[in-house]
Amino acid sequence: MTYQHAMRHIGERLYGRGAYDKNAGVAAALLAAREAARLGLAGDLVVAAAADEEHASLGVQEALRAVHADAAIVTEPTELEIAVAHKGFVWSEVRVTGRAAHGSRPHLGVDAIVKMGPVLTALGALDEALGARQHPLLGRGSVHASVIEGGVELSSYPAHCVLALERRTLPGERGADVGRELAALLDRCRAADAELDAEQRTLLVREPFEIDQGAELVGVVRAAAADVLGQAPRIGGVSYWADAAFIAAAGIPTVLFGPGGAGAHATEEWVSLSDTEAVARILIGVAAGLCA
Repeated sequence: MTYQHAMRHIGERLYGRGAYDKNAGVAAALLAAREAARLGLAGDLVVAAAADEEHASLGVQEALRAVHADAAIVTEPTELEIAVAHKGFVWSEVRVTGRAAHGSRPHLGVDAIVKMGPVLTALGALDEALGARQHPLLGRGSVHASVIEGGVELSSYPAHCVLALERRTLPGERGADVGRELAALLDRCRAADAELDAEQRTLLVREPFEIDQGAELVGVVRAAAADVLGQAPRIGGVSYWADAAFIAAAGIPTVLFGPGGAGAHATEEWVSLSDTEAVARILIGVAAGLCA
């Protein structure tokens, strides 16, 4: 697979890897900071171009140790909607232990891969049950099997089978809740199979995010956007996780607001230049409103 790294300007679209997610949002924030400095606003506007958001979010965590703010806007691509919520996720691992043996001696072996089968079935049932709860902006939570491995050769019983899974969480669901959820799932599997030797561990937790739609920041962003766009933008949520969760957890009112486009993490990616310009102008309006 090859990727297009060079930027291409076609019509009102800017094509290039990272243009949509989220270099355009960073550019809009920098333009807003420059304009805020020119206007001499009675306050400080901080741009945190934090690294590592796609993995452990080390950048924003370090920034939050040094900076506190009265409000924050995360310029992830939101299609010019004010996003007041996003999902979280929990990565977990389930390990089933069997007993290695030569394939010709079934009385000595315990097939760890086969033993994992009921766990996978229970995981599917859990995902179906999660569909019963719907968040008004984010839809349903979910769980899926991501990676599975086990065995070493065709002529042997596998001694281990390891399943890595992802649980997408809704506001109100915590990482600890997911740990208990998986523990209960394995208890049910053990009750059906006394010989099942399974254990689970949590690998990474990223909590969901939500801010009250009536919060002052939401109103300020909506008013500034209406001035630029000619109409108030929609309020919604985004399905992906973002650094907004860490910022909000630090006690800083936060929303997500950014341009439209397509192709995040894809071979072909583009962002709307007119949206990016609008985001920059709206950020300036928000800064002016908050610093008035």
